[in-house]
Amino acid sequence: MASQKRITKELGELMTSPPAGITVSLADESNLFQWKVTMEGPSGSPYAGGTFNLSLTLPPNYPFKPPTVTFTTKIYHPNISNDSPPNSGTMCLGMLKDSEWKPSTKMNAVLEFTRQLLEEPNPDDAVEAKIAEQYRNDRAGYEKEARDWVKRYASGKK
Repeated sequence: MASQKRITKELGELMTSPPAGITVSLADESNLFQWKVTMEGPSGSPYAGGTFNLSLTLPPNYPFKPPTVTFTTKIYHPNISNDSPPNSGTMCLGMLKDSEWKPSTKMNAVLEFTRQLLEEPNPDDAVEAKIAEQYRNDRAGYEKEARDWVKRYASGKK
């Protein structure tokens, strides 16, 4: 059974003093396990200027199992799936794998690592092999495509 006390405490801390460029709220006031995260693209990255929405779902047995973090804004990135739903936006982040998850990990760290991944993709642990290959072999092309996607999907303008 999840520790609602811990979830409430972590959510409160994130709402009052979130990591830089990140805001957190409940997606639905009646559901403590479903969070809405807004993340600004880090400056100096191809995602700068973009605003990305993410869905963070805590499992019923949190903190003993990792949360699921999904980008709901389309993004061009080697570690984030751009498949069709229901897999679109799923992220490959080592710390969120069952085998690597530690119950002591706080959501603050998860969100900071997620934003860090935008600055430093990990092509060796990619879910999008073609994008990872482009990242490795044609960095300028990768960055241009990522910026184009930011303009198209994450600029807040339709």
